[in-house]
Amino acid sequence: MELKTAAALRRLRLISAPEAVSFLLLLVCSVLKRTTDFNAVPVMGMVHGVLFILYVLFWADSWNRARWPLGRGALYFVLSVLPTGGFFAERMLARESVAAVVAAREAAQAAQAPGSSDVVGAA
Repeated sequence: MELKTAAALRRLRLISAPEAVSFLLLLVCSVLKRTTDFNAVPVMGMVHGVLFILYVLFWADSWNRARWPLGRGALYFVLSVLPTGGFFAERMLARESVAAVVAAREAAQAAQAPGSSDVVGAA
C-alpha cells in the first residue's frame, strides 16, 4: 500500500471514535428529552450528522484506496451505525493503518536498495 492509502485509513480512524461518542451522546440526549425538560437533541443531532457524513466520506475514500473486499467495506459501514461500533472500527483501523505504513516503507526501501546511487564511497 502507498502512503495515501495509509493517510485515508488514518482519517477514517480519527473520525470513527468522535462519531461513536456523538452517537452515544445523541442517545443520552434523546432519553433526557423524554424524561426531563432538557432538550439538546437538535444540537447533538446536527453534530452527530456532520460527523457521520464525514465518516461516510472518509469510509468511501478508504474503501477506494485500500481496495477492501465487499465484506470488509460493509463491516466498517455497519460499525458506523451501531452505537459503540465506531470504537471497534477505530481499533481495527489502527492495526490496518500501521500495517499500511509498514508496507509502504518496505516498498520504498526495496525500490531504493537495488540501484541506489546514494551510497557514499570511502576515499
